[in-house]
Amino acid sequence: MDTATPPGSARLTFRDATDADAPALVALIESAYRGDSSRTGWTTEADLLEGQRTDEEGVRAVIDAPASRLLTVERDGELIACCQLEHRGDAAYFGMFAVRPGAPGGGLGKVIIAEAERTARESWGVREMHMTVISVREELIAWYERRGYRRTGQLTPFPYGDERFGIPQRDDLAFELLVKNIEAL
Repeated sequence: MDTATPPGSARLTFRDATDADAPALVALIESAYRGDSSRTGWTTEADLLEGQRTDEEGVRAVIDAPASRLLTVERDGELIACCQLEHRGDAAYFGMFAVRPGAPGGGLGKVIIAEAERTARESWGVREMHMTVISVREELIAWYERRGYRRTGQLTPFPYGDERFGIPQRDDLAFELLVKNIEAL
């Protein structure tokens, strides 16, 4: 599936990831969320969490799950972003959203999330998109609110002690559920 990007940008290609994409996707996700390279991007968690964000086994689990899709986003044949969609009844879950740090923006995130919403609605007939965001990520949450997501106040404790989610650098982390009605988009 293809979609046009903002004026002046190269065309984006969206496709479902395959197992062969796993190493490149891990590198993309790690660069967007962890370490010094992530600090140039807006998805960085480097000041909140250390350690890995994901691994090939975790990425392949998302790719292979029957109710899940891991969309890759390419510009001129180069992997620049990805996001996970998971069918959960009347809703879809949006996660693992990563954009390569330093990738020219120009509304890239808006285009990707709009395509993810369209894909979830058309693929599964869902009415809502759900996501969880670390609750102290105020700037990121504000960006999602500008895209029509609303904070629910529903918090899930951060899994302290489970290094698969990273090594917390503070003791006040929790995930907040954000929701958007995508039925009439």
